[in-house]
Amino acid sequence: MSSQLTEALQEWERLDKDFQQIQESHRLYLQKLDEVSKTQSSFTASIARHRKYLKDLSQSLNKCSKGLTGENAKKVEHIKGHIQQRPNIFSEMESFLPKKNGIYLSLVLGSVNVNLLSKQSKAAYKDEYEKFKLGVTVILLLLTFICQFLVTYRFVDALVNFLLVWYYCTLTIRESVLISNGSRIKGWWVFHHYISTFLSGVMLTWPDGELYQMFRSQFLTYCLYQGFVQCLQYYYQSGCLYRLKALGERHNLDLTVEGFQSWMWRGLTFLLPFLFFGHFWQLFNSVTLFRMARLPQCKEWQVLICGFSFLVLFAGNFFTTLAVVRHKRKTKNQGKSKGL
Repeated sequence: MSSQLTEALQEWERLDKDFQQIQESHRLYLQKLDEVSKTQSSFTASIARHRKYLKDLSQSLNKCSKGLTGENAKKVEHIKGHIQQRPNIFSEMESFLPKKNGIYLSLVLGSVNVNLLSKQSKAAYKDEYEKFKLGVTVILLLLTFICQFLVTYRFVDALVNFLLVWYYCTLTIRESVLISNGSRIKGWWVFHHYISTFLSGVMLTWPDGELYQMFRSQFLTYCLYQGFVQCLQYYYQSGCLYRLKALGERHNLDLTVEGFQSWMWRGLTFLLPFLFFGHFWQLFNSVTLFRMARLPQCKEWQVLICGFSFLVLFAGNFFTTLAVVRHKRKTKNQGKSKGL
C-alpha cells in the first residue's frame, strides 16, 4: 500500500470521527433549542400570571388602604411603590422574549420573529442601524450636491427622491425591530419618518415642468441643509449617548434621532438653533408650495400634497422640540427651588 493511500485513509478516519462529533453537537444544539423554547413559553406565562396577581392585589390594597394610619399605612405605601416598579422590570425582561410583531412589522415581514435574544446581538443591530443612517445620509448629501450644482436632469432628481423613499422606509422597519427589542424611541420621532416617506414618494411622482423647476432649487438646498444637520446630530448625539450609557444614565438601545430629546439637555443645547432653523425652513417650504398651488398654471396635485406634508413636519418637529425644552426648563427650575 502506497504512503499516499495510507495518509488518505488516516485522514478519512480523522474526518469520520470529527463528523460524528459534529452530529452529536447538532443533536445537543437541537435539544437546547427545544429547552429554550419551552423555557420561553413558561417564562412568558409566569410574567402574564404575575401581572394579573399584581393587578388584583393593587385593587385590593386601594380598597383596604382607606383610613389606615401609622405602620399599616407605611407598609401599604411601600408595597404600592414596589408594584409600580414591576411593569418596567417586566418590560426589560420581555425584551429578551419572542413576542408578536406590531401591525406595521406584520404587514411588512409577516409573523417572523424579530426579537434578538442576547444583549450583544441587540447592541450590534443598534450600532449597524446608526452606521446605516450615517452612510446613507452622506450618500444623499453627495447626490443632492451633484443635482444642485452640477446637473439638472430630472432622472437624477428622481434617483435622489427614490433613495429618500427607500431610506425612510428602511428606517421605519429597522426602528420597529429595535422597538420590539426594547428601544425606547417613540412618539413623533418615529412617526415623522412615515411622513417623510410619504413626502419623498410624492416628490418622486412630481412630473418635470415649470412648477417643479420653481421649487427644485429650494428643495435641494433644504435637503443639503438637512443632511448637514443630521451628520452634526449623529456626531454629537452618539458621543453624548456613549458617555451617558457609561454612567448608567441611558438605555443601551437608545438611538440618535433627527430632533431633540430630554437626554440631550446637558451639552447638546447648542444644536437647538440648527434644529429650529430647519423646522422653520419646512414651514417656508409649505408656504411656498401653497402659494404655487394658487397659480393659474398649477395643475399638479403634488404641489398641494407636498405643502401639507411639509406643514405637518414643521408642526410635529417644532412643537415636540418646544415641549421637550419647556419640560426640561420646568424640571430644572423645580430642582433649583428645592435646592433653596
